Formats: sequence, structure tokens, C-alpha cells
Amino acid sequence: MLTVVGLLAACGGEGAAERARADGQPVYGGTLTYLEHQPPTCLYLPAAGFYPNGGILNQITDKLTWQNPETLRIEPWIATKWEVNADATAYTFHLRDGVTFSDGSPLDASAVAANFDVYGLGDTKLKLPVAEFVNNYERSEVVDPRTVRFHFKKPSPGFLQGTSVIGAGLVSKKTISLPYEQQCQLKNIVGSGPFTLKNQVVDKEVDLVARKDYTWAPPSSGHQGRAYLDEIKIIVTPEDNVRVGALISGQADLVRYVQAYDEKTVKDAGFEIYAEPTRGVNNGLYLRPSNPILKDPDVRRALQVGTNAKEVVDTLFTDGYPVATSVLSHLAQGHVDLSKELAYDPAKANTLLDQAGWARGADGIRAKDGTPLKLGVFVSGPQPLSKQTLELVAQQWAKLGVQLEIRPADAGTQAVDIKDAAKTAIAHSMVGRADQDVIKSHFHSENRDVILSDDEKLDRLLEEESAEPDVTKRNAKVAEIQRYVVEQGYAIPLFEEPQVYGAAPHVHGVAFEAVARPWFYSVWKSGQ
Repeated sequence: MLTVVGLLAACGGEGAAERARADGQPVYGGTLTYLEHQPPTCLYLPAAGFYPNGGILNQITDKLTWQNPETLRIEPWIATKWEVNADATAYTFHLRDGVTFSDGSPLDASAVAANFDVYGLGDTKLKLPVAEFVNNYERSEVVDPRTVRFHFKKPSPGFLQGTSVIGAGLVSKKTISLPYEQQCQLKNIVGSGPFTLKNQVVDKEVDLVARKDYTWAPPSSGHQGRAYLDEIKIIVTPEDNVRVGALISGQADLVRYVQAYDEKTVKDAGFEIYAEPTRGVNNGLYLRPSNPILKDPDVRRALQVGTNAKEVVDTLFTDGYPVATSVLSHLAQGHVDLSKELAYDPAKANTLLDQAGWARGADGIRAKDGTPLKLGVFVSGPQPLSKQTLELVAQQWAKLGVQLEIRPADAGTQAVDIKDAAKTAIAHSMVGRADQDVIKSHFHSENRDVILSDDEKLDRLLEEESAEPDVTKRNAKVAEIQRYVVEQGYAIPLFEEPQVYGAAPHVHGVAFEAVARPWFYSVWKSGQ
């Protein structure tokens, strides 16, 4: 802990105070010290949805389009305009002139085509997987240096919004031609964003520096030109008390992952809390039907109605964590309220387990044919208070005669066991994206496949949703999928998970994209 605090003291808060203007207008200069809860993982763009990755990639890459976080409309960015044909099988984008990557190479139609050919098709030779935000991709067509057209085998209505997501960040031709292992490394990611990499200490710190020739922010941005800040220091600080202590003591300017129990401390010190919605699949427990115990839908439904989500929120969280009313956030497109179906009903849960043949033993744990009703789950490092959440659910399930075995997130067997339904019956997870396709990303057997699905009907429903160009029909299909997932007992939604940040009073212009990853382009610091 002392080492971390010493590091923060050495790099915090230089310069901005001297440059602050008395009239409160934005000023250029200074270094933002930003504390991150976890180190980044692989930075290959389509696989980089992890929030610590986004805190870096949002600063060094741009996208074809910008999704306005207030209206959720898709607005111009690198693309000045676009056309979509009637059945959403062809998209034509017209690009800004003069945009370059940080290595000086042009961000032109051929570069965009090279990016999306990889994102849409993958590359088996380079071991590059397909991006989950692209469906039914066929090919790109370079019409001219500033015009690119994409063709799809079937309708792909989510593609326009997909061009705005973190995984659609544009990188140089050199970067996109590298194998997966090399694209995972930050030093190899060459983007066109307002900042570039200055230095990295792997798993500890990333230093970014402003690109002085940056002039292509989204037109709707209140700020244009180079970023206000000179530098950003992103420091990995796993300990909650160290992050919050550094913020309040002035050693840090902005921190991510303020735990619910620390929010009052931050507010009482006169600091700002940002609880930004993620608008996607809710934080919840996802039950795997190929598990020998959970293959029985009555057992899954028993666990679903035997879980008290409101108690979890009331005990552990704040008003920024609304109790889930469905698989999707109430802010998600296509959300349907399934509160009645998800209502806490321990009597019904016990009846279902009795009917399924699980009898209580002398120790209170149910068993069937000599097999105890014991299920395994890993603590999820990215999810707030995952261990405490699982412990509370375990207490609720113990009353039903169900034993939940909670395993640490850093277990040596986690990487293998979490993909084995027999060993890991349940996943604690969520995913943010402000588009209907978020539900496909989470459940489809060829995407994240959180339930390790063997359900052909679910896959078919998800594919129908992703290929439906009519918005009304698409939202209806999303509603149908939510009902099906709940009816089958595949999901126990707990709460709508925000990303919670704490900021010092001298930090201004804090902005986020549509699913709560920070965007530091417009941030500036006043006198402290």
C-alpha cells in the first residue's frame, strides 16, 4: 500500500493550478491522475470490452460514429454521413478528409475496410476472432479514398450502432495485420485518438500524452481541437480504500469503481460521484442448462424465485443500482418488465425442489440419488461486490437446502473450469451495450455464451433478432427472448449495474460514452 501511495504522490496534480483562468473557462495543460481498479487485459479491439481496457482505448482510438450518451442517437465522427439500404444489407460511409493515425498513415477508406474485414470475418491465420457487434458480414468495398461500403449476407440492423462501440475502434493497417497476441499488447495499438501512448509499466501504469495535431472530434462535441490535458496517468490500484483515500487526499483526480459503501465518504468530502448506466444485460446469475443438476428447468426456476434481489440491493448497494426487472436494464432497447415472473417466492422454490425429487438431508442440504444439491460459481472480479453478493445469495439458497460453493476469482483453475458447466454451474456476469444486439452478445453460443448454451431455439431467436431491420419487430423479438430466458430459468437478474466514478472538484468536463466508459478528451483541471 505504501508503494502505491508513494507513486501517486509523485505523479499527482501538477501544473493545472498555475494555468487556471479566473472566469472558470476550460484551460489547457496538466496531468490527470486516474486510478483504475484492475489492469487491462488483451487490447485486440473486438475482445476489449473490459472496462479497464476501455479507459485506455477510448483515449487512443476513434470510431466511425459517435453514439450520443443522452439521446442514444448515432452521430457523425470519422464518418461525416452514411446511407443504409432498405433491408440493412448495405451500409455506405463517407469519411472525413485529413484524418491520420498516430504513425502518420491515413485513416482512409482502405484502412476502414481493413479494420472491418477483420472485425466482420476474423482471421484464422492470425488467430483473430470475429467481433460480437458484427452480424452477417460479407465484405467491404472501397468506393474511393473517402467512401467505403459494407455488404451483408442478411440484414444487419445493429451494424450502424456497432460502428460506435469500443470494439469498433479504428487502428492502423499495420496494427490490424498483426496476429492476436501482438494486437493484445498496448504498444502495438496505433489509433487516431486524441492521446497516444507515452509509457507503460505492465499491470501497473499507463501514461498517455495528448496528440497536438488532433482536429477530428465528433462534430457534436462542445470541444474541438487537441485535448485540454497534456497527459493522463492511469494507475492500477486494486485496493478500494487506497483509491478513495488517494482521491480525497488530493493524490488522484478521478477514480473508477467506487464501491457502494464508499459513495457517502466521497460525497461528504465534497467530491462528485458519477453513477453511469450501462444499458445492457443486467448484473445477475446465469444458470447453465448443461450442468447435470441444472439440466432440470424446475431446479433453475426454483433458484430464480428463491433469490431475493431486493435484499441484495438493500443490503449491499445504493440507489444507483436499481433492482432488475428483467434480463435487460430498463434503459435498454426492447426491455420488458418481468417483475412478476421474477418475484421472490421461497415457498414456490421449495415446492419446485420437492417436486424435482431433491429431499433435505440431516445437514439441511438437499440431495437426490446420493448427489448433494451443490453448485459452483466463481467470484467475478469486474462485478462490484461480487463476493459479498454471492455470499448473500448463498445464505438465501441455504434456506432452500441448496449449497453455493463460491470460488475466488484468481483460482488457478478458473480459466478452464469456468468453461465447464459440470464444474461451474453458474456465472456471475453482465454486459453493457446500448443496442438490441447486446442480448445476442451475452447468450448466443457463438458469442459470449454465458450459459454455455445447447439451446437451439434460443440461438434461433437471437439470430432472428439480429437480422430484423424493422425496429418495432426487433424490439418485440428482444422482449420475446427476455421472456424465454426467464421462463427457462437461465437467468437470475439482480440489479442494473452502473459504472461508478469519483472525481475531485477541480476536474471538469468529465464525459462518458453510451455505456459508461470514460472519455477524457474534454476533461480539464482548474485551480485546486
